Amino acid sequence: LMKLFTLEEADALLPDIKRLWRKIDRARGVMQRLAPEARQASRQSGGGGIRHAGEYVSALTTFIAGVQEIMEQGVEIKDFDKGLCDFPHMRDGRVVYLCWMKGEDTIEWWHDTDTGFAGRQPL
Repeated sequence: LMKLFTLEEADALLPDIKRLWRKIDRARGVMQRLAPEARQASRQSGGGGIRHAGEYVSALTTFIAGVQEIMEQGVEIKDFDKGLCDFPHMRDGRVVYLCWMKGEDTIEWWHDTDTGFAGRQPL
């Protein structure tokens, strides 16, 4: 069942969402930094392992936990680089998305479910 947010409910969640994005971004940074090492290890026969395996696994675990926490609240993640999130919302009798992106203080945009980011309109 899709959770529908009022603007007030979505805005009230933002501090939490922002905190989770900071965790996700830090974890992604570690994973990206260690990706070449992880790729090389995966090519080696005999499970050569990676020097920073613990750090990589820890970052991956943090990343997954952050994503799950956002999604469990009914928020949809649309773009990891932009930090783009959609909050399902009832507007004029139909479901649309309230749209928020990293760096924005509050939720000021919405778009139809089929237009995506390109269709953002001010609230």
